[in-house]
This record gives sequence, C-alpha cells and structure tokens, in this order.
Amino acid sequence: MMWGNGFNMQGWGGILGLSVAAGVVLLVIWAVRSFGSRSRRDASAEDAGILPARPAKSVARQALDERYANGEVPTEQYQERLSVLGESKP
Repeated sequence: MMWGNGFNMQGWGGILGLSVAAGVVLLVIWAVRSFGSRSRRDASAEDAGILPARPAKSVARQALDERYANGEVPTEQYQERLSVLGESKP
C-alpha cells in the first residue's frame, strides 16, 4: 500500500529528495561567498588574477619615495619630481 503521493525515502524519491537538498545547500554556500564582504572579494579577485593588478611603482619612483621618507627631499621638490616622472601623488 502506498501512502501520500508516492514519494518516500526509498528508491528514486529518496535520491531526488537528497539531490534537491544538496542543490539548495550548494546554492546557499555560493550566495554567501558571492555576496560576502566586498573588501575581501576585491582582494581575493586581484590575487586570483580576475581584476587587473595595480601598476608597480617605477624604480625612480621607489627611490624618490625612499629619499622623501628619509627627509632628504623637501615636499615641494618631491611633488615637482613626481610630476616630472608623470606619476600622481601617493
């Protein structure tokens, strides 16, 4: 004798039910990971190569930054040399 609509935890009904449940769980996991913290997503996307990487500083810019940090170059001179290099302020 069959009770209800014929779907029970035996045979194809059980397999179909487990498949639907697994699909719902996977959908929830995907949604949480996709719509999680934006800053974490941006960092991971950049690390994974999905987003373009920030351009690396030139050797001249690195040397200028170091000299400015050490106090060897005054602010006005630093800004002038940045413009000569064609780079923006930090």
